[in-house]
Amino acid sequence: MKKTSKALVEEAMELVTTYTVEQAKALHGDPGVQFVDVRDVRELEREGAIPGAIHAPRGMLEFWVDPESPYHREEFAHDKEYVLFCAAGWRSALATRTLMDMGMARVSHMGGGFTAWKAAGGPVIPKPTKKT
Repeated sequence: MKKTSKALVEEAMELVTTYTVEQAKALHGDPGVQFVDVRDVRELEREGAIPGAIHAPRGMLEFWVDPESPYHREEFAHDKEYVLFCAAGWRSALATRTLMDMGMARVSHMGGGFTAWKAAGGPVIPKPTKKT
């Protein structure tokens, strides 16, 4: 193996903006900030979600962000700062770097992820259900 997952995460951490949980809590609810949960749907079902966060599974994120993709989602077409998070901050660091590489200017992630958010008393709701 030429490069380990740990090395990839370390490289990403050197390049991306990382907010502490306290900084992220202060940003939560700001109309110019959109939280993006890149965890797997089973994690949301098990642990809950941050109110107002968009769920964008890590495997679809690049396609949902890209306006030229047939899978593009309107939620990513706004002039906002997108704060990504996962369970511990590793996947979100990699995802943030990828979005930066794609040209997204206002993207960051939350260090420690949802686990740290929950431990710090951040608001948590049950997994939102799909609208029918």
